[in-house]
Amino acid sequence: MNASVPELDLRPASPEDAAGMVEVIHAAFGARPPLDPPSTAIDETPESVAGALRQGYGVYATVAQKPAGAILVGHGGADAIEGRAAFQRVSVHPAFQRHGVASAMVLAAEELAALDGHREVELFARSEFPELVEFWQHRGYRVDRAAPHGVYLVKRLPTVIMVDDAPAMQRLGERLAAVLRAGDVIIATGELGAGKTTLSQGIGRGLESTGPIISPTFVISRIHPSAAGRPDLVHVDAYRIGGEDELDDLDLDSRVGDSITVVEWGEGLAERLSTERLEIGIHRPPGTDTRTVVLRGIGSRWSTVDLGELGGLGDDHE
Repeated sequence: MNASVPELDLRPASPEDAAGMVEVIHAAFGARPPLDPPSTAIDETPESVAGALRQGYGVYATVAQKPAGAILVGHGGADAIEGRAAFQRVSVHPAFQRHGVASAMVLAAEELAALDGHREVELFARSEFPELVEFWQHRGYRVDRAAPHGVYLVKRLPTVIMVDDAPAMQRLGERLAAVLRAGDVIIATGELGAGKTTLSQGIGRGLESTGPIISPTFVISRIHPSAAGRPDLVHVDAYRIGGEDELDDLDLDSRVGDSITVVEWGEGLAERLSTERLEIGIHRPPGTDTRTVVLRGIGSRWSTVDLGELGGLGDDHE
């Protein structure tokens, strides 16, 4: 899992991490004001957390190898809604709060839940902590229902699509192009050779963009007009961009509103181009052609777009 916080390591939790996770849970919940009724989090033990991880899974965060954060992910209780995961014991050690650990950890947990086949996630927030409710709402969670002493918040999870090979990746880009419109910003991430440029080529085909869409080497950005009257495609490779000042030099802001902008390697740099964007993470294990594509729509622009309809590529042959 990628992390933007220096020295932050995020990983799927294992029962062997239970002791460190309990240390975080006790420190985080113990630092809160007394509650009535009190939280049961303080009763967690390495054995109880290890048992929860065997039944579900979770995320464990360390900073400089010190326990920093924990999330348990379960399948909900007896009244759980099908396809909805549950976040529990969301904790950041007080020594590492307000350093971005929580945000990075939540993103990782959301991706794990999506990969597990869940469509939504819910969590419970105590009414005594309105700032925590606000934290979750800023990250796209909405109040779903009231409960004793608090509320349940719910969020739709990222869409996960398995892509068999490079031609299928291009077809995914073509299908995506059909729902794109002027002003859309796409940030594509993934290791070298994952398929970011292949996806961009598919988007270009779907838009009937002119000119070859290749990974820029010396020219960091290229503009590809559409031969079909669709918006221009602005293709950017941010791999060699050293910071926001260099991104500003490209003057992308002046074109965002009228174009479809695809920024490869743009994580941590290009988010400021638009609060309404589509983030696409591509994961390709070494030695395979199969890719796991995680699509995360940010903002109201994507709240009504069913990205799951882009799937089903395995049997879609030209």
